[in-house]
Amino acid sequence: MKIDMNYVVDTLVSLLNIPSPSGNTKKAIEFVERELNSLGIATRKTEKGALIATILGKNQEKEITLSAHVDTLGGMVKEIKSNGRIKITQIGGYVWSTVEGEYVSIENSEGKLYTGTMLITKASSHVHGEEAETLERNMDNMEIRLDEKVSSKEDVEKLGINVGDFVFFDPRVVVTDSGFIKSRHLDDKAGVASLLGVAKYLIDNDIKPKYTTNFFISNYEEVGHGASAAIPEKTFEFIAIDMAAPGEGQTSDEFSVTICAKDSTGPYDIELKNKLIKLAKDNNLNYKIDIYPYYGSDGSAALRAGYDFKVGLIGPGVDASHSFERTHKEAIENTIKLSLLYLI
Repeated sequence: MKIDMNYVVDTLVSLLNIPSPSGNTKKAIEFVERELNSLGIATRKTEKGALIATILGKNQEKEITLSAHVDTLGGMVKEIKSNGRIKITQIGGYVWSTVEGEYVSIENSEGKLYTGTMLITKASSHVHGEEAETLERNMDNMEIRLDEKVSSKEDVEKLGINVGDFVFFDPRVVVTDSGFIKSRHLDDKAGVASLLGVAKYLIDNDIKPKYTTNFFISNYEEVGHGASAAIPEKTFEFIAIDMAAPGEGQTSDEFSVTICAKDSTGPYDIELKNKLIKLAKDNNLNYKIDIYPYYGSDGSAALRAGYDFKVGLIGPGVDASHSFERTHKEAIENTIKLSLLYLI
């Protein structure tokens, strides 16, 4: 099974460089739509802005749906301070210290971008001494320093920046010679790229999957309601492709596909889990089985919404999730291969 990893990595890099925090995902959705359409796969959008693509299978009475989410962490302007600095509210869940010092962009309602840097309110060690080190990193003590000549709230408002404008974090994408991909938002754009790799393999090799297969690109997963609506009604099995989380006490790594047995919402379907494990084992894939205590997925959202189908969760290992993330091409390739074995 030869996967076009050059296509997958190039597509992932392009997608990572398109800002798409939950609630502002239109450009990223349109990028994925163009990629799928270029493969000759028909797509449609839901009222909520998610994307669905379908490849007809040998059996068209029942359907399988694979999901990945294009929305990411980000921020939104909460307050324009009297000194011209900007306070934000989080989109998604992350530790404030992981965005300290990060370059950001603010998009106003007219689509104009302004750059800046996320800093603590007492950032200079020469001015604040030990307090710069000990100050708690939280919403009240973090602010954006705009790269504009502003010193008041009025100065910022004249730029067209207002409360409710989206804040994008610089992804800083790097692909190393050793095969690592370093970037923010690999959760879950690595999963979306995996789905595109699956679709391309099926089309390039003229393979019809066993069942009609839907690719569901959700756009609100980071805030909990991604795949909670509009899943094709014939779906009887649903596989969420989302990042695996290596770390202390975990089995996941950056080179394998992980099959998740349980997350914070409970166990995934045992029959589907065992089927995926057998496929990975029988085909000599690098795979892990893991449990995530602080994690939810599009599969979780679908089950909570009341959908009646079996749900599984797989994905490439992404180190330092919701922080300075990193994965390896091998993890993405193993994810694509397991997905294809399952479909075919």
